[in-house]
Amino acid sequence: MGGMGPAPKPDGTRRRRNATVAMTPLPHEGRKGRTPKWPLPDDVVLTARRDLAQRKADDLELALLEPDLKGRAKVAAEKKADAAREAALILTKQLEAQQQTEGALWRELWKTPQAVMWEQLRWTREVAQYVRWKSRAEVGDLDAAKEARQLGDRLGLTPLSLLRLRWKISDPDEGSAVAPRARRRSTSGGRRQRPDDPRATLHVVE
Repeated sequence: MGGMGPAPKPDGTRRRRNATVAMTPLPHEGRKGRTPKWPLPDDVVLTARRDLAQRKADDLELALLEPDLKGRAKVAAEKKADAAREAALILTKQLEAQQQTEGALWRELWKTPQAVMWEQLRWTREVAQYVRWKSRAEVGDLDAAKEARQLGDRLGLTPLSLLRLRWKISDPDEGSAVAPRARRRSTSGGRRQRPDDPRATLHVVE
């Protein structure tokens, strides 16, 4: 009949407005077990820059050995060699620092509650990519900081992304908060109740 609107859905297909969304609990104590093997190679870009700088420094060092190099030309060549050595040393230290940061952060992340799900979903490389961007961000790379923030959201490393992934870190006090109250109910006048005492079935209404 016109104007009556669509037929109501069957009771079995209706969704309750106040229905709660199932959440996947994650252990508060974090993931246990060995840390997965690091899956990525060394930073290709930074390694290439370091190698080129070192090669340039070596070439300038050889140029200083030329017997005809004297006077102002030699002074200028020495300055160039010093600058090249400094650039190569800085890039070497940056690469070493990045590798150390990556290793520490990698081990730390695989002890988190979220790592339990990463392992099940086989997100090893995704986590490694986050570690790489995050390590770059910690030395001041703003573009890397943006990438790390986006990957961190996908991995559930923020409260909002945890909610979006339907993951919930378990409360460490769950299951133990009832214990003190239960112990109080199990005593009467400082005396322990017998197991067959009918008063043991009584509960205080709070």
